Amino acid sequence: MGGALTRYRVIAWIVGVALAVLVLIGMPLKYGFDNPTVVAVVGTAHGWLYMLYLAATFDLSRRADWPLKRMLLVMLAGTVPFVSFYAERRVSRWLTAERPRTPEPVAG
Repeated sequence: MGGALTRYRVIAWIVGVALAVLVLIGMPLKYGFDNPTVVAVVGTAHGWLYMLYLAATFDLSRRADWPLKRMLLVMLAGTVPFVSFYAERRVSRWLTAERPRTPEPVAG
């Protein structure tokens, strides 16, 4: 499950950064200065990256045996600016808390 968590964490950050750029830079440029270039480029990229985010979230949720509600809420986190960062931290904490710890070998 470690690989699925790593994939999820990476794509969550990428989607979060793309959405932040879209909202904080692209939208003001488009509506304030009539320059839609950033929205066209970053918006399209965010759309494709969000599909990867959904796939990574689905994969992780099936491996971690999450209930449907949790999976859907984490999937929606990629649509609200900055929430994907929060969700990524929560998911990481959930999974590291649930992961069984292997005992250290005892010298003897």
